[in-house]
Amino acid sequence: MRIDKYLWAIRVFKTRSLAADACRGARVKIEEQPVKPSRIVKIGDVLVVRKGPVYYSHVVLKMADRRLPAKEVPLYAQDITPAEELEKLQQPIESVVIYRKRGTGRPTKKERRQLDKLRGFNE
Repeated sequence: MRIDKYLWAIRVFKTRSLAADACRGARVKIEEQPVKPSRIVKIGDVLVVRKGPVYYSHVVLKMADRRLPAKEVPLYAQDITPAEELEKLQQPIESVVIYRKRGTGRPTKKERRQLDKLRGFNE
């Protein structure tokens, strides 16, 4: 079975095209090697998938011929993601936007209109 189809079937990705894009972007590895979407998966392979900051690991137990219900996924793939990887989800995300007090920095639209009125523009 193709790896993109398998990742979709065990619900790692919502769509098969997302799984294929992850493979093309080197976010899916087998034996520390990035794989193409057409790579054939075998029983016993360890799949490492990077989604955001977390590297999820799965062991292939059985082949799936269709997309599985969530309850059946543990029969086909075992999640062996280390606890320290899952802890990355709990860490606060550093924000690029820094809070600034009102009145510092660029003027708001209302303030800009008041400045233009004082300067005599747009009359």
